[in-house]
Amino acid sequence: MGILRKSLNSLHGSKSNFIKTVNRGKNINKDIVVVSGLPRSGTSMMMRMLEAGGIEPFIDNKRVPDEDNPNGYYELERIKSLERDNEWLYEAKGKAVKIISMLLYNLPSRYSYKVIFMHRNMDEILLSQSKMLLRKGKNGNHISDKELSVKFFNHLGEIEKWLDNQSNIEFINVSYNDILKEPLKNITNINRFINNAMDESKMVDVLDSALYRQRCDS
Repeated sequence: MGILRKSLNSLHGSKSNFIKTVNRGKNINKDIVVVSGLPRSGTSMMMRMLEAGGIEPFIDNKRVPDEDNPNGYYELERIKSLERDNEWLYEAKGKAVKIISMLLYNLPSRYSYKVIFMHRNMDEILLSQSKMLLRKGKNGNHISDKELSVKFFNHLGEIEKWLDNQSNIEFINVSYNDILKEPLKNITNINRFINNAMDESKMVDVLDSALYRQRCDS
């Protein structure tokens, strides 16, 4: 877990072709929509899509757009201290907030959540992370891609089991790769999960395949 934490923190920031939904039909205004996943798995893209669809993002804009995320990171600085300070989270009801997968365990049980969990081809994630760290002048974790991939896969398995056991959480697994291949089909699934609260055509409009720069064969 230490190496995994170091990897996630250094970026500040698969289960490809797999979608599973759990929906109990709640009013979206009572829920907090959470976009989660590993760094470089498409979480910022999903936040932008939700915003276009009509779900207000709960962000602070402290992390400005850059070459790695020219459309913005859609982050909230307070998420980093979620474990020790979460009284403010009620403000996110009916909105979308991005929370790195490792911090999901710190979500207080007094709220209801709809979690959109992003997955991406693992080789693409590792390549994208490596390019990002290189641009930031960082050396990474001094761990091989194979070792890091195993740790990431183990983490993903653990977090899905945890999500599945939380009575206050509904979740959907979404493939970044599939959204870019079949946007309408996948956006319809996501909208159904959010109780048909979004404008699907506007979500499609903000998809930018030009930003799909690290591609690997499935």
